[in-house]
Amino acid sequence: MVPRTLGAKLREVVRRYPVVSVTGPRQSGKTTLVRNTLKGYEYVSLELPDERRLAVRDPRAFLGQFKKPVILDEVQRAPELFSYLQVAVDERSDAGRFVLTGSQNFLLLQAVSQSLAGRCAVLHLLPFSQGELGLRRPVDLTSLGTTLRTSPKRAPAPLAETLFAGFYPRIHDRELPPSEWLANYYQTYLERDVRNLLNVGDLETFGRFVRQCAARNAQLLNLSSLAADCGITHTTARRWLSVLEASFLVLLLRPHHNNLGKRLMKSPKLYFLDSGLLCFLLGIRSPDEILHHALRGALFETLILSELHKNFLHRGELSELYFWRDSTGHEVDFVVDLGSHQIGMEAKSAETIAADFFDGLRYWRSLARRKAPGALVYGGDRRLVENDIVVHPWFVL
Repeated sequence: MVPRTLGAKLREVVRRYPVVSVTGPRQSGKTTLVRNTLKGYEYVSLELPDERRLAVRDPRAFLGQFKKPVILDEVQRAPELFSYLQVAVDERSDAGRFVLTGSQNFLLLQAVSQSLAGRCAVLHLLPFSQGELGLRRPVDLTSLGTTLRTSPKRAPAPLAETLFAGFYPRIHDRELPPSEWLANYYQTYLERDVRNLLNVGDLETFGRFVRQCAARNAQLLNLSSLAADCGITHTTARRWLSVLEASFLVLLLRPHHNNLGKRLMKSPKLYFLDSGLLCFLLGIRSPDEILHHALRGALFETLILSELHKNFLHRGELSELYFWRDSTGHEVDFVVDLGSHQIGMEAKSAETIAADFFDGLRYWRSLARRKAPGALVYGGDRRLVENDIVVHPWFVL
């Protein structure tokens, strides 16, 4: 088993809260994580019809059968349980009494916020990070714009192969062909999660919507254009996009402004969270196709964004990632907001460093009231400092 960074946070919060929920996309390793981290816990999967039937018909009896702390897997399958969980933990609030897992973030968090607010710690598990696969600690984000990282020395696999495979655990644990596994994964997602969440009758139209989103990866979101290209209404496009977010397939990256209201009002950029799934949706069927693909840069941005996002989530923190763009077209791919300061970061897929790679960062830093750290992550393997901007190979994240 590949050790997961989130395991340390999970062990910490079960000592503080009566209920802990672990959400994430299907097949991200949630069940493996909680069962291997919390060895003394009982375990029940509500995917099993008999267990689900008892939980729905007689929630008191279902919860009363557990004498030890218990893991309730895919708990969103029995939403009736949540009110009874609230009563159970109000009567006896032992830390770590219930651990809930689920792959439908929208349903699970809605139930938690309604019934278990203040009683439940919420953690998110995404597929493997590069650090987890390399059996190393997550990168200290504060060092990215200030320190040349010397580890790891080299990439574990070529960049194109890494982008093509993505990071879902089963692909790596069982050495499965990525295209084959991701095709089955995507079809299962359509048949199960989409039907459950949306009751979509026309899965073909929804599939076209997902692929149109993939074609817009790393671009500013224009819902009107997206809806028109898919033959659906603006309202439907917004609702379907929220399902992709709740399923942990995409992330809407907000623009960075010191004014919080502007962050929420301005258009976000759309990113998929796994490069392998993005390759599948774009019709890329081998790593060799990536080198000359028109969306190679967008694929690379997905890799870097997802690594930064996992760095936050797998340490149990809220993800504070943004992009920056001004009205004249100056842009920085990512802004990592660490509270006391921000780090500007550019992601370039090329293996050769060009002078204009630094233009956006230089301009952004010139606007900062104090000298802000800047970092360039690129597709090569050199490490250097250029005009106070630290250059990192892609595999250090």
